Amino acid sequence: MSAARCIPVAVLLSLLAGCGAGDDYNDLDAYMNEMRLRAPGNIEPTPVFRSYPTFTYDAASLRSPFSPQISADPAARRPGSRHVRPDPDRVKQYLEGFNIEQFEMVGTLSNASGAFALLRGAGGVHRLKVGDYLGRNDGRIVAISGSQVDVVEIVPDGQGAWLERSRTIPLKEHS
Repeated sequence: MSAARCIPVAVLLSLLAGCGAGDDYNDLDAYMNEMRLRAPGNIEPTPVFRSYPTFTYDAASLRSPFSPQISADPAARRPGSRHVRPDPDRVKQYLEGFNIEQFEMVGTLSNASGAFALLRGAGGVHRLKVGDYLGRNDGRIVAISGSQVDVVEIVPDGQGAWLERSRTIPLKEHS
């Protein structure tokens, strides 16, 4: 072996020899003896977990808090009319295939032929006039102003007759 190789080997052997040289584990032995002398009854018990009553959500079948209240008293409810009903022979317009809630008024136009409302919804902006229909409940536009569009829908009253229900689509500011 060459002298350059012998020096690192000699240093390595001297370091390894020093690792086993002082078996001084007195502090560790004292700690282990102290732990052995402790009584096993000093172990703290596991904490007791309180059980909570289960919660069942029962409001799923109730009215949404965001829809207007409807009187539950049948005597206070306005009865429907047999004279009011949707026309089954009328050709449906394109915007009657969408919910009226998705439409928002974004402006008005007027010219010599009348006033028009600009409603955004159903994938675009639509120009409508008084007499046009929109929404799934035979909603007919009855008035257009600079701040709102008034619509009358024909809805069933639940007892075989029909009701006219007024709705307003307000102008959406900053659109």
